[in-house]
Amino acid sequence: MAKHAYITLVTNPDYAGAAIALVRSLTLTGTQADIVVMATGGVAAADLAPLSDLGAIIVPVDLLDTSPAFNERHGRAKLHADAPFTKGNKPAFHTPLDNFAKLRLWQMEQYDSVVFLDADTLVVRNIDRLFAYPEFCASPNVYESLADFHRLNSGVFTARPSRATFVAMMARLDVADAFWRRTDQTFLEAFFPDWHGLPVTYNMLQYVWFNMPDLWDWKSVHVVHYQYEKPWQADHPKRAQLRPLIDLWQAYRTGEAIPDIDTLPNPSP
Repeated sequence: MAKHAYITLVTNPDYAGAAIALVRSLTLTGTQADIVVMATGGVAAADLAPLSDLGAIIVPVDLLDTSPAFNERHGRAKLHADAPFTKGNKPAFHTPLDNFAKLRLWQMEQYDSVVFLDADTLVVRNIDRLFAYPEFCASPNVYESLADFHRLNSGVFTARPSRATFVAMMARLDVADAFWRRTDQTFLEAFFPDWHGLPVTYNMLQYVWFNMPDLWDWKSVHVVHYQYEKPWQADHPKRAQLRPLIDLWQAYRTGEAIPDIDTLPNPSP
């Protein structure tokens, strides 16, 4: 029988706390697939315990063994200076270099196919069908206009674990002067240039809520992705604009008053 898994990555306590909402949302879809949390050394056992209690499988992983020059180029301060974000803000606990650790999922050959989900996502209806999709599928990075459709977003993607693929990735990742502007996202787009497009509803970026409200229909949304500002941030600069989505995340985080998604009102155009 084919073995499938949803996999996420947590690299610090903030993302471990966020993953509670994700893991709970996955279990509520009724999936029978494994739910795996790859955890780096930046997360304490106490922060992982709530995820285990929800049924997640915790898999310790190391950060990639990349060169000092590569690490310097992709350090938070330098990367954000060389490739600044102009549409939103990444929180202080965001460490870009850590993002590359998600590539370790290709080492998990005990699974035939996997779906990767960033820890700041919610799965609001069953997406098990994605396990039958080919490698590599991802949604376009749509959050502002139709011009966004040419780039992928690596917050949700399909993969087929293979150590051979992982070795090939490592051979291409850390080469002289390599600079991956949006870390794993830019790398994966280059490594899989013929990536297959998923509907945006499988990775609905939160900025669509106010930038492209006509695109948002709760009856078709499968995954909500809280890119840029995070719903648990006390100093959230877009809190008023995104209040309905923040409230939804809080419901999944606490497990209290989780609404019927189909009954939620869509954003006003």
